[in-house]
Amino acid sequence: MAEQQTSFKQSLGLVDATMIVAGSMIGSGIFIVSADITRNVGSAGWLIFVWVITGFMTITAAVSYGELSGMFPKAGGQYVYLKEAYNPFTGFLYGWSFFAVIQTATIAAVGVAFSKFLAYLVPELGNNFFLFDAGITKIYSGQLVAIFIIFLLTYINSKGIKEGKFIQTLFTSAKLLALFGLIIFGFLLVKQSFWAENWKTGFTATQDFGVNGTVGLAASGWEPISGFVLMGAIAAAMVGSIFSSDAWNNVTFIAAEIKNPKRNIGLSLFLGTLIVTIIYVCTNLMYINVLPLHDIAFAPQDRVAVSASNAIFGNIGTYVIAVLIMISTFGCNNGLILAGARVYYTMAQDGLFFKKTGMLNKNAVPEYALWIQAVVASLLCLSGKYGDLLTMVSFVVVIFYVLTIIGIFILRVKRPDAGRPYKAFGYPVLPAIYILLAVAFCIGLVWTSPKYSLWGLGIMLLGIPLYFIAISQQKK
Repeated sequence: MAEQQTSFKQSLGLVDATMIVAGSMIGSGIFIVSADITRNVGSAGWLIFVWVITGFMTITAAVSYGELSGMFPKAGGQYVYLKEAYNPFTGFLYGWSFFAVIQTATIAAVGVAFSKFLAYLVPELGNNFFLFDAGITKIYSGQLVAIFIIFLLTYINSKGIKEGKFIQTLFTSAKLLALFGLIIFGFLLVKQSFWAENWKTGFTATQDFGVNGTVGLAASGWEPISGFVLMGAIAAAMVGSIFSSDAWNNVTFIAAEIKNPKRNIGLSLFLGTLIVTIIYVCTNLMYINVLPLHDIAFAPQDRVAVSASNAIFGNIGTYVIAVLIMISTFGCNNGLILAGARVYYTMAQDGLFFKKTGMLNKNAVPEYALWIQAVVASLLCLSGKYGDLLTMVSFVVVIFYVLTIIGIFILRVKRPDAGRPYKAFGYPVLPAIYILLAVAFCIGLVWTSPKYSLWGLGIMLLGIPLYFIAISQQKK
């Protein structure tokens, strides 16, 4: 029988941790979601504002988490913070939501995005290539490609943290360089600039409800919006930007495997989120330069980056972006898969998850937790509902971000003398502003997309009876 390890190995330095932050954040969203954002807010100024305010929220939350990561440099990250600030019940609700929606659905969506762009190179491997009807769902080759990628990366990460680290550093470096190159070429090589034309829209937020009441910018011109309608539009627009900027907290889940975690986790959170925020804002400035606003909003299948790349490089641009997104999503899913299993491991150590997920294999990684995560993510790939999960993921994850940052205020009172190598930047003002913005986002999301946001809330609340079942099993 293979020898089991009893503790994690500290194998990751500051650069590795920063690569996990940045690599987990950059998936497929930045290449797609600006279309939906533009349809919602209808101007160059508001498009950039949505990305800037999302970046501000992300960096504020990340540096706030730096205080918590210094206090509790343990595997499990956010689950541990919520448990310590509130109680085990709150920690479990997060862990359950993480397992049921947040992490697994994101892994599934990123995997399917990989296959969507692989189809540019090999159409038979895309999401539109029908294979067979399985009764409860129809199976497309793209879904099987996504599952293959999930299982491949799970297998690699089951072999040890160093293998996962190598994949993460390689692919994150490649996509950062490629994105910077795309931004630079977008300003230097494009034959026609739409910069001045697009910026004439300024901060005049507009929508076009078309002839059938459908939001768009195509039918009858742009109509100005303001007040609560504008707030709702911004909330709906931020679903995409928040989803694209999520997963920065994944590095906190692997705290036990980071060298000098009290210093390096907080620093990697700041550096990683700052780098990605700069890239995201610059990428959207590039979109504004190379495409008219209408073409950003109505890029075929929302693939804004493909339209932009075609404007920069010509017909070969489609293949340039396809390869870039495949690199990006592969590296993103590696970070998600690597980090996610550590949450289930820590929950199992507390007796709140399947017992076997709390065991390490001979390579000092939670192999069983990795594989159970892979199975759930794969089922979500087959469901065909991964697009609908975007709103649910965004709603649920922001609720827990709010609770976690409120936890900083609670712990300042409960444990005033606890060691804090980092202190939340701008405390209490910036964390309080984040909480207000995030709550406004959640309220706006319930208003504009009640179905899937409330579905997300329902899945989260399903954790209540599951918690008491887990507690009752402990007593036996």
